[in-house]
This record gives sequence, structure tokens and C-alpha cells, in this order.
Amino acid sequence: MKNIPIILSILATAFLASCDSENKKNVADSSPSISVTVSQVSNNSNNPFLSVSGKIQSEKSATLSTRMMGFVTNVPVNVGDKVNNGQLLVAINNDDLQAKKAQLSASILEATAAFKNAEKDYNRFKNLFADKSASQKEFDDVTAHYQMAKARLEAANQMKNEINSQFAYSNITAPFSGVVTAKMIEKGDMANPGQPLISLESPGNFEVMAMIPESEIAAIKTGISVDVVVKSINQTLKGIVKEVSTSSKNTGGQFLVKIGLTKSEVAILSGMFATVQFPIAKNTKSNSILIPKDVIVSNGQLSGVYTVSQSNTAMLRWLTLGKTVGNQVEVLSGLNADESYIVSANGKLFNGAKVSVQ
Repeated sequence: MKNIPIILSILATAFLASCDSENKKNVADSSPSISVTVSQVSNNSNNPFLSVSGKIQSEKSATLSTRMMGFVTNVPVNVGDKVNNGQLLVAINNDDLQAKKAQLSASILEATAAFKNAEKDYNRFKNLFADKSASQKEFDDVTAHYQMAKARLEAANQMKNEINSQFAYSNITAPFSGVVTAKMIEKGDMANPGQPLISLESPGNFEVMAMIPESEIAAIKTGISVDVVVKSINQTLKGIVKEVSTSSKNTGGQFLVKIGLTKSEVAILSGMFATVQFPIAKNTKSNSILIPKDVIVSNGQLSGVYTVSQSNTAMLRWLTLGKTVGNQVEVLSGLNADESYIVSANGKLFNGAKVSVQ
């Protein structure tokens, strides 16, 4: 009989824990789903033609920085804004330059007056020396004084050009018409020399950057027509090889190839992954699985990728990775051919998060 209160207490605790677990489950179930984009692992071992992965980018893009330090006073643009050539993008406080410019203007006035006076003396003594009314030493002294005044004026004017050029780094303008793709600074922040401030690109003309292994690069020539498969939008575009690198020194043993995309009405964006199919027979066969490095999730020494479970939830799969090939990495285990993995998500992913595949 003495154990009855203890048994009742245990049962009550278990009941409350069950209710709490059920409530948490209901809350999780009612949470909104995260929109995700998936890509399927492809195994091209049976494809006799060369096929490599690449990334789409704009043919004309720029990341702007400055050579001066100062507080940002204005950033009149946002990501996605269209800008014209010469339009102000970032303004940096230039009070110190304004002060130097005012001091220099005064120095130029002083140097100009001194030069004009020395020039008059030089012309006068030049005539006197020609008439033998002035000695050689007097003429030499006046000539030296004139040349020094001329040099000081020239130096002051060069300093003016230098300060005027620095104003270009306090007012960052668009080098071409395009769209703002990234803004790395806000009003009130401190800008530092070399710090990336804003990025923009010119839309309409796109290219694909692909890495070719050394065993296949000999067959790649400029002017070759290729097919570019963009899985995220289920489209196949036409392209032409326009540039082939002749060195792999700085690209990890892979050779960089640029493919210009033919203009079309297909809505493609910079950063999309693509598969470039060359009309060239492969020299080597490979059964390896490659996925983009950008989709890898790292946690300490572990590396994984998010997949979509049968119940439409995000599931983190831990992988064993092999060698890096360009912008891709080899998967030794943890992911099989023809399985899908999440490429991008409109929100923060975690294990069990509800997802909807776009």
C-alpha cells in the first residue's frame, strides 16, 4: 500500500511526458514547409561521350572595392536594382580629401604667382644679357630661380591630379550598366582598402565555367558546339567553346574551359549548375559519383548532404568523400546513383524539417 503513491506519481509523469511529446509533434507538423530545389545524382559511366559539370555566370561582372578608409555615408542601391554606367553605388566620407584639396588650391595659387614673377624676371634678364647689360652670373641665378618656380608649380598640379583621382575611390560608381547582385556594406559601416563593397553583373549574356581533366583536354578546341543541360529548369541550351586554358597550375590539375551560351528566352540565372555535354568520345571510363562542393554540409570532421525523405522531410546523409574535381567532390559512400539531394532551400534546413520540392 505504501508503494501506491509512488506508482501513481510515475504514471502521472509518463502521461505528462506523453502529452508534451504529442504537443511538440503537433507543433512541428503545423510548421510551414521549406521550398527546396533538388538535383539527381547521375552516373554517366554508360555514356560514351564526355560530360562534365559546370556553373553558369554572367560574361560581364565586377566586385567593386576602394583604396581608402572611411565611413560609408550612402549606399543608394539594393540587391536586384538595375543601375546605369556611372551611377553612384557607394559614397565614402571624404572630408579629409576636401581639406587637402583646399590646402592644395592655395598652394597652387602661391606657386602660380611665384612662377609668373620668376618668368617676368627671366624674360627681362634674358634681354639684358643679350644687350650685355647683365652678367652671366646674374642671368644664371635668374634662370635657376625661374626653373625652380616652374618645377614647384608643376609638382602642385600633379598633386592636384592625385587628389582628384582619390575622389573616384570615395564615390564608387558603376563601371557598366547592369544589376546589383550583392551588397556587402551598409551606411555607417567602415570601408577599408581592398574590402569588397558591392557586386554587379550585366544580364543577358551568360557563359559556363567547366573543369576538364587532363586526360580529356587535348580533344577540346575553341569553336566546338556543345549541349548545356540545366537540370534546375529542365532545359537544354546550346553553347560554343570560346576559351580553353593551357595550364592547370592554379586549378588543381583541371583545365578551365569557358562556354558561351547562345541567347535564348530561357530564364537562366548566374550560379545555376549545368552539365556540359561535348560531342567527343571519352578517353577514360569512370563510375564515380560527383556532387557540387557548394551543397556539402560540414560539422567538424563530418561531411554530408541533405536529401528528401519519403515523408517530404529533410534528412541529413553523412558521406565519405574522395578527391575534388574542379567545383565538385567525389562521393565514395553514403549516396547512390540516381538518388536526389537538395541543392538550395528557401530557409534553414535541419533534420526533420518539412520541405516541398519545387
